[in-house]
Amino acid sequence: MDWGTELWDQFEVLERHTQWGLDLLDKYVKFVKERVEVEQSYAKQLRSLVKKYLPKRPAKDDPEIKFSQQQSFVQLLQEVNDFAGQRELVAESLGIRVCLELAKYSQEMKQERKMHFQEGRRAQQQLENGFKQLENSKRKFERDCREAEKAAHTAERLDQDINATKADVEKAKQQAHLRNHMAEESKNEYAAQLQRFNRDQAHFYFSQMPQIFDKLQDMDERRATRLGAGYGLLSEAELQVVPIIGKCLEGMKVAAESVDAKNDSHVLIELHKSGFARPGDLEFEDFSQVMNRVPSDSSLGTPDGRPELRAASSRSRAKRWPFGKKNKTVVTEDFSHLPPEQQRKRLQQQLEERNRELQKEEDQREALKKMKDVYEKTPQMGDPASLEPRIAETLGNIERLKLEVQKYEAWLAEAESRVLSNRGDSLSRHTRPPDPPTTAPPDSSSSSNNSGSQDNKESSEEPPSEEGQDTPIYTEFDEDFEEPASPIGQCVAIYHFEGSSEGTVSMSEGEDLSLMEEDKGDGWTRVRRKQGGEGYVPTSYLRVTLN
Repeated sequence: MDWGTELWDQFEVLERHTQWGLDLLDKYVKFVKERVEVEQSYAKQLRSLVKKYLPKRPAKDDPEIKFSQQQSFVQLLQEVNDFAGQRELVAESLGIRVCLELAKYSQEMKQERKMHFQEGRRAQQQLENGFKQLENSKRKFERDCREAEKAAHTAERLDQDINATKADVEKAKQQAHLRNHMAEESKNEYAAQLQRFNRDQAHFYFSQMPQIFDKLQDMDERRATRLGAGYGLLSEAELQVVPIIGKCLEGMKVAAESVDAKNDSHVLIELHKSGFARPGDLEFEDFSQVMNRVPSDSSLGTPDGRPELRAASSRSRAKRWPFGKKNKTVVTEDFSHLPPEQQRKRLQQQLEERNRELQKEEDQREALKKMKDVYEKTPQMGDPASLEPRIAETLGNIERLKLEVQKYEAWLAEAESRVLSNRGDSLSRHTRPPDPPTTAPPDSSSSSNNSGSQDNKESSEEPPSEEGQDTPIYTEFDEDFEEPASPIGQCVAIYHFEGSSEGTVSMSEGEDLSLMEEDKGDGWTRVRRKQGGEGYVPTSYLRVTLN
């Protein structure tokens, strides 16, 4: 069924219907424009919200980022930010594929519709003009017939009138003959005009207008099809971002599951562990017999028996810093203002930085030497003497860094001895020390290196690490593992770890491992992989379950 056949006489109806279709297309474009504005506003507000709650300090300067709770929250904010980006993509896709393209298509449809209806109106006007000409020739024929009949009656009356002259009779007959001839011509003209009009009318109703209506039908159907496709673009734009949004939601779920209360407790310990030994018992001071007081071996008094009461009390109070106010400390180069454990960590960090700088300067010195050799062999490439100042500067930097490394190594050794001393005092002062590991511990040299370097090893990964996130892991383990022993528990890798140093072993996130040796306080745990391989990994990277 087509409009040209079934709706041949509904020109105004088709005009209204096609206009309604274009109005609906414009209405949908306007709806999508407002939808795009909503999406853009939503994305902008989400990004502002994320920016408001993201940490203001860089990660390396923010101690809170070491906690899994804070890491999960930051990851959650990042996923929300990515989600906002997907809403922006939806807005951009709708803006281009619907607003711009459909608006342009609507203008093309309006021009085409205007052309078709102009053609139809011209055809109607031509048919109306033909009908007017037909009416004019019909009226002329009718008028000429009346005039001819009137002239014939007049000639007949004068012919019968005996008083009329012959000349009047002849004139009347000639007039009647003329009128009759004119009526005959009008008749022929009317007949020809009628035949022409009928032919034009048949062409108008059976050929011309049906073709125009069919073009309008084709135009309207194309518009409806394009509008339907535009409706589908709404869902298509959403479906394109569904996989990424799904990943964002999965990332939020992973962030929620990454909160590890035990690990956070361990991180808090590593961040703020002072290394001080716990204070011993206070002695009873008998003020009632000050004059007769006999000094004892455990007395805090002077060798001559006179107690330095205020000095002893002052020292006792100084050691019991948790119960008093802390004085403002002065930062020193050897970090002696810090508690022993924190001092050791900061010195280790500084030592690692100096070693990196020293290696960099040595590499630069070697490069300059090679360049100088090239210049000496091929003088056209450059003057070897021009490199002497840079070589001298590099040598000076190397000497300076070597002295600094020696200085920090001495400070570090002193700090480590202080930490070990405090640990020994603390263990000897309490009746229930921590249970030792079930397997043999690493060599003392390896343990020392491990304890002093655990922060730097963990800092090479993205998850929470010890202080000095930008420092690399320490260079090697000297541990030689004993014969394979039975696992003392199971553990799961929370994060990926690349064991690039000697004594370490790589693991993947989510990998199940066998626990071979517990963390002895240095931040490293000995594990065994199912596919083979045994070594140390950061304790904070594991979720441990003991047998």
